[in-house]
Amino acid sequence: AGARWKEASPMLSVEHVTKTYGKFTALEDISLTFTPGVYGLLAPNGAGKTTLIKMLTTLLFPTKGQILWEGEDIRALGAEYRGLLGYLPQQFGYYPSYTPRQFLRYAAALQCIPKREADGRIDHLLETVGLGDAADKKMKKFSGGMLQRVGIAVAMLNDPKLLILDEPSLGLAPNIVDDILEVAKTMVKNDGISVLLVEQDITKALAAADRGYVIENGRVALEGTAAELSANEHVKKAYLGI
Repeated sequence: AGARWKEASPMLSVEHVTKTYGKFTALEDISLTFTPGVYGLLAPNGAGKTTLIKMLTTLLFPTKGQILWEGEDIRALGAEYRGLLGYLPQQFGYYPSYTPRQFLRYAAALQCIPKREADGRIDHLLETVGLGDAADKKMKKFSGGMLQRVGIAVAMLNDPKLLILDEPSLGLAPNIVDDILEVAKTMVKNDGISVLLVEQDITKALAAADRGYVIENGRVALEGTAAELSANEHVKKAYLGI
């Protein structure tokens, strides 16, 4: 596994990025690299998580440093880069009276995906996230875990190369979380994408991850494989209570 990570060329690289708001520094000299695989990002409240996500999704840009997609600045790539992204926020808006199939068709139309292409992709995605049997049931009766699955399917509609899941396990039972993380791993295996799981709970962040980063006080405090981070003494004391 280690060799695979060393040999894979980075799809996305955050290079010495600093973001300031006036005199306040939200992130300082952050460097991250993402190749195909699942990454866990542990970021406690106030650590700069929201700022980082906004920069990865081009809602904000660095004060210093740069973010590159396969060697090109994402600011210059613009819409081309955004077309490679899938993003599931902590909460997403949906129409309770819609079925998953109807909602995905609506989302596809907003993204100007041709109907014939969209319908085939929607069927595949609903099966992938485990909603094939619920594709035509109204979402107002869905559990939180089922809605998260719909959200992941929406985020995957444009066939992204980078999927960002912001607190996908928030408020969900452990068995539902396990199922959702399994979906993420399946997408990496089948589609060769990068998945970034952003969590406050390190056990959830690393549960499905190949590799992880810990951000504290606006800086990268630790990085390594999931096993390395789980065995780290600081992680044990600060996050696992061991």
